Amino acid sequence: MPKLIIGLVGQAGCGKGTAADLLRDKYGAGYIRFSGILGTVLETLGIEKSRENFVKLSNSLRKEYGEDALSYAVEKIALSSPEDIVVIDGIRRPEDIVALEPLPHFKLLSIEVPAELRYERMKKRGEKATEANMTWEQFQKEEKFPTEITIPDVMARAWKAIPNAGTREEFESAVHLAMKELGFSPKE
Repeated sequence: MPKLIIGLVGQAGCGKGTAADLLRDKYGAGYIRFSGILGTVLETLGIEKSRENFVKLSNSLRKEYGEDALSYAVEKIALSSPEDIVVIDGIRRPEDIVALEPLPHFKLLSIEVPAELRYERMKKRGEKATEANMTWEQFQKEEKFPTEITIPDVMARAWKAIPNAGTREEFESAVHLAMKELGFSPKE
């Protein structure tokens, strides 16, 4: 069982993946992504992995099996992980942390970035099928999707907020400081 489970919460394009990569590379953390579960289902069904399809699938699963269904799936995966640290990426709703928040070794980190910067980063990365050609209007529309509007409420419940509006080095330094505060050092 892991000694630390870190949940990452933040709006699309804030740097959750960057923080997760740092924790994996420098601290040997295991990695679980909420959207990874959904992406596997979409891929298996041969359905395009667009943000809209992620939202539709998430809403369908939550409606049929309960708003907290994915929380318990992620908790099960995290608790069975062999790594000392496990990172959970993509927490979006209060129900996503229902199973995790009571765990004494769970810490929620919020990553905060202005909307304009997140938009530019998303266009540049093109992670999802529609991101590379996204307009500002589309970005603003997607910010109002049911999976997105609850993120600020979850961010407010975080143990620590980490700003990510500067350089990558500044952001990584802030993540390292948070890990030091939790008693963990980078692996050699």
